[in-house]
Amino acid sequence: MQERTLAIIKPDAVNKCLIGNIIQRIEIAGFDIIDMKMIKMSKEKAKGFYKVHAKKPFYNDLAKFMASGPCVVIVLEGMDVIERYRKLIGATNYKEAAAGTIREAFATSIRHNVVHGSDSKKSADFEINYFFDGLV
Repeated sequence: MQERTLAIIKPDAVNKCLIGNIIQRIEIAGFDIIDMKMIKMSKEKAKGFYKVHAKKPFYNDLAKFMASGPCVVIVLEGMDVIERYRKLIGATNYKEAAAGTIREAFATSIRHNVVHGSDSKKSADFEINYFFDGLV
């Protein structure tokens, strides 16, 4: 099924100059990039984005990390894009990520795992609308 998802290249990856490498992997995997921009989130904006994790112990640290530097937000489109992109990026815990995935290649910790991907259609709709108007 044709759908859209949000991808984020996180501050740790931007800081390590991995934007081009990650985008190249996304394009080679056959995803269409519908929109893309570099942003610098405030801690409040990051908290709003990750509000589903508000009661978890890592919430404040995650918001602080996401506000620590620029990141690249990207809208991807394609057949079964949510599931396929999640497979491309690998497990949240980079030590469990499959060989050849983005996190296996570049992540250095569970928090510094270089990319984000929506985990469901509902999440994708919220996340795309959080950064882009009128794309869902």
